Amino acid sequence: MSTHTSRVNSSGKPASVSPTGHHFFGLNALAAWLGLATAFVLSILGVYPNTNLDPTLLGFNADGADGLIGRVSDSLSYFTHWSNLVVAIVMTMLWRNSNRTSKVFAVFRFDALIMITITGLVYALILAPVDKLQGWQYVSNALEHYLTPLLTIAVFIFFGPRGQVRLRLIPLALILPLIWVAVALIRGSIIGAYPYGFINVATWGYGTVAINLLGIVIFGSGLGALYCGIESWMTQRTKNVATATTTE
Repeated sequence: MSTHTSRVNSSGKPASVSPTGHHFFGLNALAAWLGLATAFVLSILGVYPNTNLDPTLLGFNADGADGLIGRVSDSLSYFTHWSNLVVAIVMTMLWRNSNRTSKVFAVFRFDALIMITITGLVYALILAPVDKLQGWQYVSNALEHYLTPLLTIAVFIFFGPRGQVRLRLIPLALILPLIWVAVALIRGSIIGAYPYGFINVATWGYGTVAINLLGIVIFGSGLGALYCGIESWMTQRTKNVATATTTE
């Protein structure tokens, strides 16, 4: 029987994440930041004209400096940008310190996972068929709606860190998405325009929108439960591998 020695970090504590995982945390953060930065610059510059024809959806702002505040405000209203920002912050924090164990951080880690998955799926299944992109929008779109969601899910599955996704945290992880809903509805009631069709009260009314949002909450809870199952399976797998390595 050989002696197994745990790898330790600079603080002398057992490291929970491999060097490869640490690098992927950084890559995940970089993809999210790049997508956000590209989209934000495009919003500031107003390079591409609005192709939306529905006045109850966001996007109708003046060209040039006159429409700057409106374009930036609209940009900050999209769930896509909220979810990518949460991923960017969380993965940057993990890249800087992979051994975070606080409950607050665990909730935001869970937030990042659930929110970015919803972003990717809703875009691919509902929004992509009707979205009209131009030039650099293809870059920001690919980063925010495809690469970052897929990378975030893959990094969670293969690199963890384990122990931060738990069933009892699902209700807490839904608070931030519900805050986005509240902000979008309040702003929409003021300016008469909404970020997405499924939350467009001007078109569907509060009843239908409430049903749509309830469906998304249920879906988000289901995603949370699914990720908890994956977490449990990967945790047990990691323990089995560690035990087998120790006893060799």
